[in-house]
Amino acid sequence: MKVLKFGGTSVGSAARIKEVAKLICDGEQKIVVLSAMSGTTNSLVEIADYYYKNNASGAIERVNALEQKYYDVIEELYTGETSIKAATELIARHFEYLRTFSNAVFTIFEEKAILAQGELISTGMFQLYLEERGENSVLLPALDFMRIDKNSEPDTAFIAENMAKQLEMNPGKTYYITQGYICRNYYGEIDNLQRGGSDYTASLIGAAIKAKEIQIWTDIDGMHNNDPRFVEGTRPVPYLNFEEAAELAYFGAKILHPTCILPAKLNNIPVRLLNTMEPAAPGTLISLKSNKKAIQAVAAKDGITAIKIKSGRMLLAYGFLRKVFEIFESHQTPIDMVTTSEVGVSVTIDNTKNLDEIVDQLKKLGTVSVDRDQVIICVVGDLQPENVGFQSQAVNAMRNIPVRMISFGGSNYNVSFLIRAEDKKAALQALSAELF
Repeated sequence: MKVLKFGGTSVGSAARIKEVAKLICDGEQKIVVLSAMSGTTNSLVEIADYYYKNNASGAIERVNALEQKYYDVIEELYTGETSIKAATELIARHFEYLRTFSNAVFTIFEEKAILAQGELISTGMFQLYLEERGENSVLLPALDFMRIDKNSEPDTAFIAENMAKQLEMNPGKTYYITQGYICRNYYGEIDNLQRGGSDYTASLIGAAIKAKEIQIWTDIDGMHNNDPRFVEGTRPVPYLNFEEAAELAYFGAKILHPTCILPAKLNNIPVRLLNTMEPAAPGTLISLKSNKKAIQAVAAKDGITAIKIKSGRMLLAYGFLRKVFEIFESHQTPIDMVTTSEVGVSVTIDNTKNLDEIVDQLKKLGTVSVDRDQVIICVVGDLQPENVGFQSQAVNAMRNIPVRMISFGGSNYNVSFLIRAEDKKAALQALSAELF
């Protein structure tokens, strides 16, 4: 069985929903994971923000506007009176629920319940459309099998056990429809897998059922070798290995959520990236297979902050780096890049929530400087030490770009450059011209 995930743009209108239904209804048994319709999650975030600010009238106004959008979709999507009536009742029920928060104490728990409504609505409407088409399908509630533990990590044993129960309770179905992104936490409350979590849902389900393949359908024909927003003439990469795809996803390739790779990799399940707008395009296949002795792609990660700690006490000392890393650990702030010298260490982070506290503690160890508005440029491919020349090609391409840091050797698939945000476009174009 395959697992197919469709993002918000893929189900963003009545016309797109119809196209997705045509695409999946080929008689082959599959599990289909759907995101909320494009724009819905952003609207729900805005609604929650009004509730946080005790502005119930503002929230209700946004609820009403979003509700009307769905009634417009109903008019275009369904033809039968039974389907129209069922869909109208579905929408009315969910939006009446959204209005109930105007009289409640609003916390993060209520916010997560609100954010879950997008996926619940899109899957409900999609299932009704399949029923109208006469398809052999069923809706599986993700809240009945998708769970995270006390550390907000997926409870894979629970997911596998309860996913199997759901399939056993609905035998003989051809199409199983479920929600991406949403889950329950350890305490049974509605929670989520964070933004981009629908990819993660698909990968976790694929791992739970030992799927033949996981397909991620978006509006782009695979993972490109550079960012088409800044570089002309980019092309899809035919195939990547899991490590290369993970590096690209983490360092800025928006088509795939970084967390999606690990469950698939651990279970050796191929992941295929496909385009709902061009379903015949081959896309990108991610598997154990790798393209030897080749540079595959370039990606960029924005919003980076560089921190340098300089200290004479570091010279010939042990334990200094441990003290530095413990400060970041205590503030639950991951580090992307690290470079060291005899008397200093530079690191980069993308989460600046606790930056002031981190800097205050680092000043106890040495002189601290902070550079904001930085970008990490990541060059990915077969960069094993014996493959002479690829690293120098990447470095040579950056000869006219001011480089703040270079990181190489952490893996055999990635060399990274830290540059100013204002140099990002020039760097991406220079790398494309040199490498591809």
